[in-house]
Amino acid sequence: MKKTLITTAAGLGAALLLSACSTGTTGSGEDMSGMPGHGGQASSAPASSPVQTGDGHNAADTMFAAMMIPHHSQVLEMSGIMLAKQGVPEDVTALARRIQKAQGPEIATLKSWLSDWGENPAGHAGHSMDGMMSADDLEQLKSAQGTAAARLFLSQMIKHHEGALTMARTESREGKDVKAVELSRKIVADQAAEIAEMKKLLAAL
Repeated sequence: MKKTLITTAAGLGAALLLSACSTGTTGSGEDMSGMPGHGGQASSAPASSPVQTGDGHNAADTMFAAMMIPHHSQVLEMSGIMLAKQGVPEDVTALARRIQKAQGPEIATLKSWLSDWGENPAGHAGHSMDGMMSADDLEQLKSAQGTAAARLFLSQMIKHHEGALTMARTESREGKDVKAVELSRKIVADQAAEIAEMKKLLAAL
């Protein structure tokens, strides 16, 4: 009789154990389906993990690069006009040379980013840019000579730089690409300092 009871109890215990494993729960009702060896797979990441876009730039970065290229290009043109003149104060020509030296490489960098991003700058050609000179403005600069040319150049370049600050600050706030945002902040710092310098030069003429 005792032997029969022991055999029956052992059989019931084995049946209960097999039932718990097959349903993925412990005897206390705890879900074990995500645990190793219990018929399920643990989740590799929490359900609330952010989705990665896989894209290192956004529309603000593209706009910044596409618009800053022609903006910088006009600065190079204006500086070249001044450096071809005679009788311009040396402080002004020295400034024009520094601007050329700084903005030329920045144009090359911006173009390389657009190429890397697979973006076409021509798609932004119709957008207006703050601080750009008109064709008449450039003709006036070409015609001016000596100190008058220096005054006109400084006045135009201050306006031009202020436009660049607006564009760069927008990129600093809204851009995504780390290098593009870094460049925008550098442009703000450099050109704000040049605006202050140009105002002093203009006041002294």
